[in-house]
Amino acid sequence: MKTFVLIVCLIIPCLCYGQRTAVKGSVTDTLNHQQLSNTTIAVLQAKDSILRTFTRTDDGGKFYIRHLPPGKYLLLATAPGYADYVEAFTLADSTATAQVNVILSLKSRLLKEVLINQSVAAIKLKGDTTEYNADSFKMQPNATVEDLLKKLPGIQVDKNGQITAQGEKVQKVLVDGEEFFGDDPTLATQNLRADMVDKVQVYDKKSDQAAFTGIDDGEKIKTLNLKLKADKKNGYFGKLSTGAGTEGFHDSQAMLNFFKGKRKISGYGIVSNTGKTGLNWQERDNYGQSNADNFSYDEATDSYFGYFQSDDLENWDGRYGGQGYPLVQTGGLHYNNKWNEDKQSINGNYKILQLHVDGNSSTNSQYLLPDTLYYTNSSQRFANRITRQRGNAIYDIQIDSSNSLRITADGGLDHKITNSAYKTESIAQDSSLVNRNERDINTTGDVGTLNSSILWRKKFRKKGRTLSLNIQEKYTRNNSNGYLNSLTEFYENGSIESTQQIDQYKTNHSENLTFDTKLTYSEPLSKTASVILNYGVVVNNSSSNRNSFNQDAGGKYSELDSLYSNNYQFNVFTHRGGASFNMIQKKVRANIGTNVGLTSFDQQDMHTGLTRRRDFVNWFPVASFSYMFNTQRRLSLNYNGSTNQPNIEQIQPLRTNDDPLNINIGNPDLKPQFSNNIRVYFSDYKILKERGIWINASYNFTSNAITSKTTIDENGKRTNQAVNVDGNRNFYMYAGYNFKIQNTNLRMGYNANMRYSRYVNYVNDALNTTNSGNYTAGMYLNGSKDKLYEIGLDASATYTNSHSSIQQQVKTNYWMFNFNPNVNLFLPWKLQLHTDCNINLRQKTAAFDNNNNVVLWNAWFGKKFLKNDALLVKLEVNDLLKENIGFSRQVNSNFISQQNYSTISRYALLSVSWNFNKTGGSAK
Repeated sequence: MKTFVLIVCLIIPCLCYGQRTAVKGSVTDTLNHQQLSNTTIAVLQAKDSILRTFTRTDDGGKFYIRHLPPGKYLLLATAPGYADYVEAFTLADSTATAQVNVILSLKSRLLKEVLINQSVAAIKLKGDTTEYNADSFKMQPNATVEDLLKKLPGIQVDKNGQITAQGEKVQKVLVDGEEFFGDDPTLATQNLRADMVDKVQVYDKKSDQAAFTGIDDGEKIKTLNLKLKADKKNGYFGKLSTGAGTEGFHDSQAMLNFFKGKRKISGYGIVSNTGKTGLNWQERDNYGQSNADNFSYDEATDSYFGYFQSDDLENWDGRYGGQGYPLVQTGGLHYNNKWNEDKQSINGNYKILQLHVDGNSSTNSQYLLPDTLYYTNSSQRFANRITRQRGNAIYDIQIDSSNSLRITADGGLDHKITNSAYKTESIAQDSSLVNRNERDINTTGDVGTLNSSILWRKKFRKKGRTLSLNIQEKYTRNNSNGYLNSLTEFYENGSIESTQQIDQYKTNHSENLTFDTKLTYSEPLSKTASVILNYGVVVNNSSSNRNSFNQDAGGKYSELDSLYSNNYQFNVFTHRGGASFNMIQKKVRANIGTNVGLTSFDQQDMHTGLTRRRDFVNWFPVASFSYMFNTQRRLSLNYNGSTNQPNIEQIQPLRTNDDPLNINIGNPDLKPQFSNNIRVYFSDYKILKERGIWINASYNFTSNAITSKTTIDENGKRTNQAVNVDGNRNFYMYAGYNFKIQNTNLRMGYNANMRYSRYVNYVNDALNTTNSGNYTAGMYLNGSKDKLYEIGLDASATYTNSHSSIQQQVKTNYWMFNFNPNVNLFLPWKLQLHTDCNINLRQKTAAFDNNNNVVLWNAWFGKKFLKNDALLVKLEVNDLLKENIGFSRQVNSNFISQQNYSTISRYALLSVSWNFNKTGGSAK
């Protein structure tokens, strides 16, 4: 043993002596050449930016790092208040020594000096958050946050302002972590200036209770947070613009902001009929109930969605989606403040909107049946109006060092008037006419909501021991009434066999009230592990009263049609409890657990007195795992399981005749479905090479899936009913790779999307399985040269295929190509020329031989005035080639449809906009 120790003692010094490589140098200040002590010196491998070793400078500002293997390295020097310094060096052999003398400059001088060999990380990965340093991306004066987002790797912004980050649509935009006018992301991205933003953060926002306990409860919203610079939070700023043009088009906007320390007051107003602003309220999911998940792909929105036909009295969701000609008048107020050493804060928003949408559309569809095909051609004229009000507030108080309270409230009122006229004809495979329908529907409706919650959080002396109580209330009321006038003709051998006339007055009153309580307790088991217990009660009471009245002898609508009338009450009571185990280590985070709910249903038919009662056990298992390879590379896996109960629309045995050719009936024997979702996320970013990789994939499979059973008779009538099946599943994957081309101002990226779904349903009692896929490969390139140009190009190719088992010889396969170039030229005398193009090329299909290729070309020419180019006068032309015909193609379980619709086409607009601001000083 002594001999072994002696040998080791002799060998180790020899090995160390053989490795005589080193890097040494000093760190000084560029301003006064002062030696900087305690500066962090990191050595990274040049090939992959992995940290090799690090040290700090001594009192004299010197450093010395020994025993590095021969190779190529990067030296990174960082000190508080100074810009980062990066320099490459090479150790050629085992005796080489590199000398690196570092000169650091204060960040405050960055705008005044040209720094050599300096690099600030453009992107950082902080836990589950991707953070972009806004100043790393060169922007023109008065550029908006939306302009900035278009330059950030991994983020795309479409023509409607919809943001996609790492393949997922962003649902919420925050400013300094707070709500900014609630649910409309474009109010922040299109009105705040890019030079106000310090950091852009992208992450999955958890529920307040999950954020407090650290336990994933399955509630996640893709969120983008704008962190403002400290010196931009004192003063005022805003934007005023107005424009008028040909064909009666006009656009006027105003945004005013007053910031003083932690108090923010903002207001906006918009009057426009260009279809580009003031329309992006994202509240459809908060109203009504979800439908059966019949997955179909809509190329207009590049998404799959659930489809189950609902009552036409509730058909319009009160938003503008590109169809028709809109006129919007909207405005809002925002207030946010913190006081009492940030122990108390309040955030409030109010918005009001009036929206008018008129237009028309035509749709051609091909339906697959087990033994034949048939086609429908339909058209619609519509004139819709809505007045909408929304308000919300959040109050936070830190009661003491261990207790906090959050109170939230939001509510809204909608008053909706819709007028629609439909014409539909169905044609058999031999081109013979099957039926023809004309109907008019006129509806007036009011929707009111009131939601509130109280979250109490308690931290105990023992680190990790917490207790929280969350109480939520949600109330929705829907009242509507209207008239249905319909004439249907049924044909046989080219002649009218029979007709059906409907002339009815309809009323609909529904209410839903939900109380949800949840108590959560966490107990640490060690420094890295803890267990979390929770228990809650959910009470959900719904009522639905729909009545249809025929005319009496005197012409009044007083005779109740009992076949198309009903009155139901639907009460649900759930006990819910669960446990989970949580582990947090330096690089690893893991969580596993489950919730179980004991649910009792009580359904009463108020007309017949019939009562149905059912009891179910609902399971909600969860598991997650994440691993941090290093500060810039991470991998996470998540699993969520959930039991979803059928809603009242699917259960109640109610017939509706609002569309006589499409009848929906309820299924009181529906069982709950159980959904499993597995998600994998990987990201990797190399700071010095500015190269990023994002991969996001999810797989969902459902047992007892609630799907549709469609029966089509010889007259072309479709009867739809929700039923349970097995075998539904879908898969989604996004992969993105982006990088900065070295020694240029160009950034480039590649991305790929894959969507696949297997959907099972019944068509004329035959079990039908539809396999659909949508595969996209794309790239982007953007670059700029200060005061000369900005260029960008997005291009993608998409292949869509779909085939159903009931008609295996009929397959839908087609390509779609999309090109989006854009150019900004900055000319002398403060002149600017902008042009962008959206080129869509669609392949013909067997069902539709028109490809509807579209080239949307927009351009504007402007001149800037005043200090900092604050005033812009421009002449813009929308759709120069007048090709915006309005087109979409939809692939569903057993049909494909193609729609043309009226939409805004060519117009010219002369506008003037003024950006003003007076900000400065530090926020206090």
